[in-house]
Amino acid sequence: MAEAAFDCKRCGHCCHGTGGIIMTAKDRQRLAEHLGLGIDEMLARYAERAGSKYQLRAREDGYCVFFREGHGCAEHPGRPDICRAWPFFRGNLVDAVSWEMIQTDCKGVNNSAGHGAFVTEGAAYLRDNGLVHAPGPEAPNALVVDLDALLRSVK
Repeated sequence: MAEAAFDCKRCGHCCHGTGGIIMTAKDRQRLAEHLGLGIDEMLARYAERAGSKYQLRAREDGYCVFFREGHGCAEHPGRPDICRAWPFFRGNLVDAVSWEMIQTDCKGVNNSAGHGAFVTEGAAYLRDNGLVHAPGPEAPNALVVDLDALLRSVK
């Protein structure tokens, strides 16, 4: 059996930084239901507008409002698609240099598996979990991926 190209270590590095945790309508519904809140209340407590999109807020220390040290995401089952997909973002899938760069901070990426294995594993993960988005005003750009073209590029 081949080595996994990614095995999350729950270090939280991907939970650090302001902006970028975009929530689609599906994400907002899932998170609100998970939290036992209405969508408007969930947005008022935990989100902010980023142009035409909603994104999760970051705390003063730069971590997502739901990140807990030593645990990871405190609301893991309700997390947005962008969080579910990391590190299988379009840039990391189509560009081996981007894939190499994320390894500095993401200890879950297995360099020895190679970029091709990362692409193959990532495409399957995104497809199996319904994480590929069509282009649109709410779409997280990192998840707008043509998986068939991507997979043809690694053959």
